[in-house]
Amino acid sequence: MFDKITKIWKIRDLRNNILFVLLMLAFFRLFAHIPVPGVNVDVLRDIFSSNQFLGMLNVFSGGSMDNFSIVMMGIAPYITSSIIFQLLGMILPKLEEMQKEESGRQKINTWTRLGTVPLAMIQAYGMIKLLNSSGAGILSGGYFDLLTIIITITAGTIFLMWIGELISEKKIGNGISLLIFAGIIAGLPTGLQRIIFTFDQSQLFMLLGFIFITLITIIGIVIINEGQRNIPVQYARQIRGNRAFGGTSTHLPLRVNTAGVIPIIFAISIIVFPTMIAQFFVSSKYAILANVSTWIIKVFENQLFYGIFYFILVVGFTYFYTEIVFKPDQIAENLQKQGGFIPGIRPGRHTSDYLQGISRRILLTGSLFLGVIAVLPLVMKYFTGMQTLAIGGTSMLIVVSVVIETVKQIESQITMRDYDSI
Repeated sequence: MFDKITKIWKIRDLRNNILFVLLMLAFFRLFAHIPVPGVNVDVLRDIFSSNQFLGMLNVFSGGSMDNFSIVMMGIAPYITSSIIFQLLGMILPKLEEMQKEESGRQKINTWTRLGTVPLAMIQAYGMIKLLNSSGAGILSGGYFDLLTIIITITAGTIFLMWIGELISEKKIGNGISLLIFAGIIAGLPTGLQRIIFTFDQSQLFMLLGFIFITLITIIGIVIINEGQRNIPVQYARQIRGNRAFGGTSTHLPLRVNTAGVIPIIFAISIIVFPTMIAQFFVSSKYAILANVSTWIIKVFENQLFYGIFYFILVVGFTYFYTEIVFKPDQIAENLQKQGGFIPGIRPGRHTSDYLQGISRRILLTGSLFLGVIAVLPLVMKYFTGMQTLAIGGTSMLIVVSVVIETVKQIESQITMRDYDSI
């Protein structure tokens, strides 16, 4: 490990990229501690610590929501905008064609950024209404103050979106995931301090049980993230003149969890939306609309419904995202062009169907695992009644996955520079 750290430090551009990423994360944490004026922060933190739904939102905002900071929405509106355009790409043939071209993808990225602005304003207003509905006196002021807060929060979201893209350009990890990762890590000292100061000897066995489950969960996350099915591939032997080419055997790796933490991030972005939209119509003069909005809010406050719906969304988005990134038709076509084939499977459409079937079968394990990890905190809270580690499962999944992915990208850059030196 120390040899790798030394090697990273000696490679100037890689060292500068890592320092740049750390600087951007430091800027993010600085802005996460600047609250919006006119907010009762102490009351706000009490509400977030006692509400599972709001606590989960706080995780995915990077830990910047419980003090109502200027970046309180995090990159959730940007993720929602990305989901919308990816869904439209599956529905509209023109967008699907644009996704296959570099210029088309750049246009879609531009539209995604533009779509983030109204979504950020809507979600900011919905969150303000949601918190004000608690009746705890969190916000005070008129319409001008409300508009100022919404514009400030929207600007904070755009700022984080920009930082995330700058981080991704350095190829030291995914910018969005790293921002969420930084927020989770920043909250660990406070969580440990709370556990230490509130520790009671009667909770010793329960705490040891939490530590054991945590270790098992981390091991499971690593196994699932690194697990893959190797599909054997044989390349035909070709004779050109007096020389022979090909005839080699290799394998095509299919990962158990191709989507990583993206399904959970997508699921949280979607599960937040109905509650926020319902806040707009709670005080509607139309009784039916107000009653429906109130019913939606109460339904999502039900832990059983919330857990089941959350689980289904995570499993569904795992399949959805894998369908987007995994293209068996293209893989089969490339294998055929290169003279490769899977033993016992005919090239072309048969190879594509075979890869699709294998992918969906192993994806079942990955999607169910992600779903279980997502609802594990709710299950533990139900049986133990403890709120201390209520968001631990999702947080651990993000932390471990982001660390593994970041380390892999750094190692690939080191390997690339070793080849350049040769």
